[in-house]
Formats: sequence, C-alpha cells, structure tokens
Amino acid sequence: MGGPAGDTGPTDREPMPSSSRRLLRGVVLATVLSTVTGCAVALVPGTATPASEQVSEVASEEFPIIGAVDDEVDRLARNALTDLNAYWSEQFEPTFGTGFTPLAGGYYSVDPDDVNPAAYPDGHIGCGLPPDAITDNAAYCLPSDEYAGGDAISYDRSFLRELAEQYGRFIPALVMAHEFGHAVQGRVGYPTAQSIGIETQADCFAGAWTAWVAGGEAPHNTIRATELDEVLRGYLLLRDPVGTSTREEEAHGSYFDRVSAFQQGFDDGPVSCRDEFGDGRRYTQGRFSDRADALTGGNASYQETLGIFVPQALPEFWEQTFSRLGRDFEPPTIVPFSGQAPDCDGRSPDADLLYCPADDVVAFDETDLVGPLYEAFGDYAVLTAVAIPYGLAARDQLGESVDGPDAVRSAACLAGAFTAFVLGGESEVITISPGDADESVQFLLEYSTDPAVLADSGLTGFQLVDVFRSGVFEGSPAC
Repeated sequence: MGGPAGDTGPTDREPMPSSSRRLLRGVVLATVLSTVTGCAVALVPGTATPASEQVSEVASEEFPIIGAVDDEVDRLARNALTDLNAYWSEQFEPTFGTGFTPLAGGYYSVDPDDVNPAAYPDGHIGCGLPPDAITDNAAYCLPSDEYAGGDAISYDRSFLRELAEQYGRFIPALVMAHEFGHAVQGRVGYPTAQSIGIETQADCFAGAWTAWVAGGEAPHNTIRATELDEVLRGYLLLRDPVGTSTREEEAHGSYFDRVSAFQQGFDDGPVSCRDEFGDGRRYTQGRFSDRADALTGGNASYQETLGIFVPQALPEFWEQTFSRLGRDFEPPTIVPFSGQAPDCDGRSPDADLLYCPADDVVAFDETDLVGPLYEAFGDYAVLTAVAIPYGLAARDQLGESVDGPDAVRSAACLAGAFTAFVLGGESEVITISPGDADESVQFLLEYSTDPAVLADSGLTGFQLVDVFRSGVFEGSPAC
C-alpha cells in the first residue's frame, strides 16, 4: 500500500503466526449473526458435515492409483478422487450440456525421495514424465499424441503430507479437486489464454465440489466448518510470489485471487465457475511499481500507515460514497491507545479496536493489535482492521445500527468495498499494491476466533473473508 506510486504487502510465503489479540468487543460488536441476509455469501453454520459421521474408505482395488502405497495421503486422495468422479458425473451435463467422460490416463502417486520405477508403466507417470518430475507438485496432463499417459492426474504424496500436517487433513482432497478442475477444462476448453484465469477457474471448480462435500453429499469425504478456515490458510502457501505479473506463463493468482475463486465456487456453484473467469475478470495480483517498491515488499512505513493513509484514505472513500447519496460525511475522531481503550459513554471497554457512537470515536490499541498486525502481515492489514469500525461510524451517520448482526456483517463487507475503491484507482491518496488484499484475508482469518478480536461476530474466518470478498466484487451496494 502506498501513495500514487504504489505499494504492497509482505513477500514471504511463510505460514501465518499465531497470536492472541482483543477487538470489537462489548461496545458495538457484542454478538453477530450465524446467517447473513442481503449479502451474496454462503455461510456455513455449525458443523458442515458431522465430525462424528464415519465415511467409508474406498478400497485400493475399487479405485487404483498407480504407485500408491496406501498411506494416509493416498487414502485421502483416493477418497477425494472417487467423490470427484461422482460429483462431476452429476454436474457435468447440467453445467456443460454434455456427459462426463472419466479420465482415461488414470492417477499416479509418487514419493520423489523413494521412487520404484517398476511401479509405473515404462517407468513414467502422467504426460510420459519421470516420477521425480512431480516433486513438490500435483498436475493434470492433457491427452496428447506426443506421449503416453495423458488425461491423468499425478501427485507428490510427500508434498501433500507436509501440507496436510500444516493445514489439515482436507488439503490433499483440495489439491485433487483443483487438478480435477483442470480435467474438466480439458473436456470443455479453457476460459482464457491466461494462466491465471485457467488456474483460478480450477480453484472455483474445487470450491463447488467442496460445497457439495460440506452439504453432506459426498460418500467418502467430510469437512467441518472450522476446516474451511484451514483450507483458506493453505492457499497462502499455494499463491504466487507477491509481485508476480498476471501475464506470467504459469501464474496461479495471489492469495486473495485464489481464495476468492474458491469461495465463488463454494457459494455459487459450477455454472458461476464456467461463466466468470474470462479475460475481463479482475485480479489483485500484479508486479511492483518499481525496484524501490519491491525492496520494501511494498509496505509503507508504520508511521505513514497511521499518519497518512488511515486518516486520509478512509474519509476519502466515505466522502465520495456519501456524496452519491446527497449527504456530507463527517470523519470520526481517530484515537490510538495502548493497553486500555478510552472510556465510551461512561464505560471502559475491553477492546483493542472499537467504534464509540457516543463520542464518534474510532479507537485502536497500537501495542496489542495494530503494531503486531503491521509486523505480522503489513500495512494493508492495519487499514482493513481500522476500516471495520470506521464503517460502523459511517453507518451511524446514516442512521443505521452500529451493533448486532447486520452492523458487523455490513462493516466487514464495507471494508471490502473500500478495497474495491482503491483497486479501481479511484483514490487520490493511495494505490493498492500486490499482496495488499492478501493481508486482508490474513487478518480476517487470524483474528476471526480470537475472543477479544472478531470472535464476537459469530462468524468463522471463512465467512468473514466471504463477506469481505462480496464487498470487493460488488461494492457498497452488497453491504
């Protein structure tokens, strides 16, 4: 994030650090909805598929995977691939108007550090490649006259095991669903020539299948609501390096781009995936504006973030929004604090981030929230956090409620609408940069269940990100 020259967030690809913060508690965000109205999101109340429900394992002879040793990852992959075949057998004709043809080339499991060439036909996996070609990866291979083993999915099971250990047991299934999305494309064609559109459409198809699993339709897979948060966290390792051009030959998308595509499929199904990934789709991924920007990872300094962007960019957005309504916007007072929030209407709120309607004050704790947030994720994470109570201040001026379910949902969505405003180049104060929207996702996921941060919203991180995403793609009318 930065001035007109551009800026962005962190360039590292490490997992998010855990933390414990306090936010939006007591004064205005006491409790929030388990369902959302008036916003194009699909919330998953409680448990998506019962944790106690025992799904049946698919026997290896029922669904052969070449090279599999039937460890946990192979079993998860087999279960997922079986259910993916069932799902697309149901959905393919309603979505594309023709029947689904199973993959002719089969499936391949590889441990690149322990390869037995005799386990593979002629010592090759899909695409006629040597087994170690799939190291740290998974891939779908189109049919071709140039090599044997086309129309096949191959995966590095040791790589998937590492991902599962960090981000949960559903990650191998998610990777299978993404690669199966490419198999779908292999049958109906690609939505665009750009890699980023092809890859995010496959993410969307994976999201549509995951919603089917979450709805309890899958015989061999389940996913709990909390695991959806882990799925989104897993995409952090699967994003392109921050600063990658959308025109790169193998571009897959930023963290926000990939998460958004997955959630679109989850919410709206495979028809949406079919129709909305052409050349006109908006992406947050992009190159740094210059070398200096890249050297800083795109981050404005902490002082600039709090001293310029927070007090100038947020009122700029709301002044323009109110102007379209024929209203004048009065910016609330911004009060940083350390340790104890300022009194609000005679009360001492236990909060790190709040809007006090009695005094028209947006306040945040630099020591416990904003400073650590900047260090962990970057400048735009700070701006996203402050945008939530700032949105409540705007609602207050419009005579809308500033507490309860609808207010919190609206505030998170409006933080997304503010991001759309910056993405669209409408701000004269800041430009959004590669990685900035990624920081928004990281903040919402990391703080969603903290009892003193966003937990009072009653929403999972997946749901909060979905609400935010709705604001980014549909603007303030969605909020």
